[in-house]
Amino acid sequence: MWFLRVLALIALAFGLSACGTKFKTYNGPEVTSVQVHKGERKMYLLHNDKVLKTYKVALGFTPIGHKNFEGDGRTPEGTYRINRRNPNSEFHLSLGISYPNADDRAFAAANGKPPGGDIFIHGWSRRPIKQWDWTAGCIAVKDREIETIYAMVKDGTVVNVLP
Repeated sequence: MWFLRVLALIALAFGLSACGTKFKTYNGPEVTSVQVHKGERKMYLLHNDKVLKTYKVALGFTPIGHKNFEGDGRTPEGTYRINRRNPNSEFHLSLGISYPNADDRAFAAANGKPPGGDIFIHGWSRRPIKQWDWTAGCIAVKDREIETIYAMVKDGTVVNVLP
């Protein structure tokens, strides 16, 4: 009887370890920058000038142009940094982008509107990533892809978002 219990515990332990985790490890070249090419709907993870990974992305629901105000549905354009990470994101995992910067805040203030915020690179498993845009201004990839990105990209990494 005790033997069957031990076997059941061992089987349970192996079964749980086979489930995997969303937290991956990465031991390759450092990601020195992230480039998002909005027009191509592509994101590149780079080590200096060498592309390490390429991903198809979905953008804000109004993808053309720079994000100016909260609620405009645009993905920001410019140079930012990864400034936070959310392991408990409703979008699987997410990496925060340092929007708004001082220029973004000044432009919005001059127009009497808030600049918005909470711009992330995040996962999404409920819809396929195609040539359409649906986020509120974030950059979305598949859940399995954000797992790799989350492991590869460190806080402080430069993010260049290009038209």
